[in-house]
Amino acid sequence: MKQPDITMLRRYLGVTDQTSSHREKLLSGLGAFLGISSIYLISMAWMDKATAVYIIPSMGASAVLLFAAPHVPFSQPWNVLGGHLVSAVVGVSCAIAIPNTLLAASIAVGIAVSVMYYLRCIHPPGGATALAAVIGSAKLHALGYLYILSPVFLNTATILLIALLFNGLFGWRRYPAYLYRRLSKKDNITREGYQPIKHEDFVYALSQIDSFVDVSESDLLKIYSLATGKRHSP
Repeated sequence: MKQPDITMLRRYLGVTDQTSSHREKLLSGLGAFLGISSIYLISMAWMDKATAVYIIPSMGASAVLLFAAPHVPFSQPWNVLGGHLVSAVVGVSCAIAIPNTLLAASIAVGIAVSVMYYLRCIHPPGGATALAAVIGSAKLHALGYLYILSPVFLNTATILLIALLFNGLFGWRRYPAYLYRRLSKKDNITREGYQPIKHEDFVYALSQIDSFVDVSESDLLKIYSLATGKRHSP
């Protein structure tokens, strides 16, 4: 009997070969713990448990991005803040305007995704923020557009602050990505041996793919440099 091709199966399922140190894995978990602890305490202080349960899960998803992948585009401050806030606006609007819950929930998430795309603030947990505004409890619905300010804005600002402080303690995790690139000398890539790649060339190349690529320009250059055996300048 022919044995299954494990390598092909891994590729089909999207199992990546990329790995990281045990230190990085544990730090990511610790950061998420601190972020969600703060969110939980704030949410419990502002609303009852039955209401908070609808909004805290979206913050849990944000914690994964902010502490496990702080340098990817989805994790940047504008993505986190803009993604949650515009999704909250869309969710509340749909909850008010559309009486059918199934229809309102579906339209809310669909519109939130498109609006985030147009505003360049795609943040996957934003979909849950829009959904919670529709399917939440009666007390959550009673908040109306105040839902945008509290708990959404308050929770988002809190977890962003924790991400800035926690990731800032470690040079290789410095957040946001712009600050990491500016202050980390290891990002000064020696470009000897290949033609310099201009920013507009990256923009054009990505437009030809016509899909959101979750990797920054700096990361692409770094990957290219490492893959071709180039060295970073001291």
